[in-house]
Amino acid sequence: MNRILPPVWLLIALVLIAALHRYLPVASLVPAPWHYAGIVVAASGFALGAWSTVQFRRAHTTIVPFQESTSLIVRGPYRFTRNPIYLSMVLLLLGAAVFAGSLSPFAVVPAFLVIIQTLFISAEERMLAQKFGDSYRAYFAKVRRWL
Repeated sequence: MNRILPPVWLLIALVLIAALHRYLPVASLVPAPWHYAGIVVAASGFALGAWSTVQFRRAHTTIVPFQESTSLIVRGPYRFTRNPIYLSMVLLLLGAAVFAGSLSPFAVVPAFLVIIQTLFISAEERMLAQKFGDSYRAYFAKVRRWL
């Protein structure tokens, strides 16, 4: 399937956050020095993404969307959220919006959520249910999509 992969969507969203802050800031929402809290939020997103990626490597399965998984990962951050990598991307975007400090960049975050949910998560969940059957359904019932 020829799709724009999630890291590219993340990059597009980050560029959009910067552009909205620069050219259409609307209102100051997070004043200095509080906007530096965005660095902490983004760093936590980066850390979550790294931790999640390690789980894929340990399980010797693919991290690329729509490629067939060889293992169902349910440890590490996957105990708390079914989508820690996408959650890490959301935290990176939220951190960037907080750091920018103006209102308009925050509109990018829910738009990114909708895109990821529509283009990736729904299909990935169907694929995992088909591949791992009852094991995935039990995991699905136990662990929330986001938090």
